[in-house]
Amino acid sequence: MEIVIASKNVHKIREFRSLLKVFKHFDVLSLLDFPAYVPLEESQESFEEIVSTKAVHAAKALNKWVLADDSGLVVPALNGAPGIRSARYAGPHATDRENCLKLLANMKALQESGRYAYFECWIAIASPEGIQKIEHGVCEGSIIEEEKGRHGFGYDPIFRKHEYGKTFAELDESIKNRISHRRKAFDRISLFLESLEDHALLDRRL
Repeated sequence: MEIVIASKNVHKIREFRSLLKVFKHFDVLSLLDFPAYVPLEESQESFEEIVSTKAVHAAKALNKWVLADDSGLVVPALNGAPGIRSARYAGPHATDRENCLKLLANMKALQESGRYAYFECWIAIASPEGIQKIEHGVCEGSIIEEEKGRHGFGYDPIFRKHEYGKTFAELDESIKNRISHRRKAFDRISLFLESLEDHALLDRRL
């Protein structure tokens, strides 16, 4: 059974491929396999709305099952910023480093509890008929004052996970994948994926 990861981000695709390895009967594709497909511009105002729209649009356009996610970094002391604009916080074509530097600059006057932050991830699964399942996960930590670590992407170099005392960019990828917001959302949607795989196997036998 084919399932499409609704992303062209190679880091995100690799992370989801790693999570989906347990499902032996899924043929995992991504939007990189469909270069002619043009995703919708994001105009919604919440993670849930964005991920739902993204999944349904891709599923209908490609006529396939689609797994879509939307995630971002939330800093309550900044009224929830960067939030749904995490990827373009420093501008529409900003690099990860530019986004990190802008956030560090905006948090310069914040201390201790004011530097609390969390990553939020929503995952939606859609068929060509519409949304079939949606879940979310949260990973809490704080924003440090300068970048540390060489792994990861996005805000990983400045997000320190509470229980580990290290940034996501300092942690081994396998550890990050086990504790991340994306993993928590994925774990909550795994039962649905298991049932989907079982149905696909049953249909194949019939």
